[in-house]
Amino acid sequence: MTSLTQLSQAIHDAPRWHQPDQFQHPDDIQIIPQHDAALGAVVYGLDARKAQSGETILKLKQALAEHLILIIKQQALDDLQYLAFASYFGAIFRSSPDTPVLATQADTGTPPDVVPVSNAVGQGDYTGHGELTPHADHQWTPLPSFGSLLYAIELPQEGGQTSWINTIQAYAALDDDTKAQIDQLQLITYNPFVRFQNNKGGNAYARNMPKYRFKDQPILGHAYPHPLVRTHPETGRKALWLNTHTEVELVNYEDQAGNQLIEKLRAHISKPEFAYEHHWEVGDIVFWDNQVTLHSRRPFPADQRRLLKRISLAGSRPF
Repeated sequence: MTSLTQLSQAIHDAPRWHQPDQFQHPDDIQIIPQHDAALGAVVYGLDARKAQSGETILKLKQALAEHLILIIKQQALDDLQYLAFASYFGAIFRSSPDTPVLATQADTGTPPDVVPVSNAVGQGDYTGHGELTPHADHQWTPLPSFGSLLYAIELPQEGGQTSWINTIQAYAALDDDTKAQIDQLQLITYNPFVRFQNNKGGNAYARNMPKYRFKDQPILGHAYPHPLVRTHPETGRKALWLNTHTEVELVNYEDQAGNQLIEKLRAHISKPEFAYEHHWEVGDIVFWDNQVTLHSRRPFPADQRRLLKRISLAGSRPF
């Protein structure tokens, strides 16, 4: 079954409004902000298997724009139900064949609609059991994803927590001189999967990969400049759109000065006051705004199973 067929089947099979027992009543849903965390709200009472009203989807979209991540509790979905729910919020992200991303398939040149973020299922596992450093998904593509949903199915006994960084808050905390210095800068984030392909047996998220490309170094893959300070398309809030470890380069900027500025900003964005760490429970779906957050993962024992499933949603050109 192709990805397109799978998505079409999910929408075809989705519950309809004329089936009262399969309709989610908006009054059943509670959205509780995490006032003691840098970002996030918890969603109770939502059954993602049911048909959703415009009122519910608008409420969830507004909450996502405000809180940046939504933690939806106690779900029990198959892949088609999961896809049907995600499709309320946008089209499925698809990269071009010449711009690889996590789980890009050799036959299609694109990832599957539902990506197993796992060490547990054998063929088709992605990300293994090691640490993943803070990053935004698909930042090296011309049209990075708007957001992603990650659904917990199997969890290890220890480790594997996921953290999110509020990059709006990180930008707001900068001093005025730094804001003036960076507001108009363009940043290229180089594709870690191209470097992975050029280093057989390597790790796309390895700590020893270059963190800044100097002009005497080769360029691997395509280069797509995006604003270092990104504007959220719905709220207009500004965010510092920079990961912590992937190879980057400031456009039309002197090498040493650019490297030093990026190091300074990465140290700033890594401060714990901008982050929230999620301790997963089976049945959790975390839905995050990929435009103004970074996410990372703690390692976990290789002999313990962890299976989550990710769906990413198409985005637009950053500005």
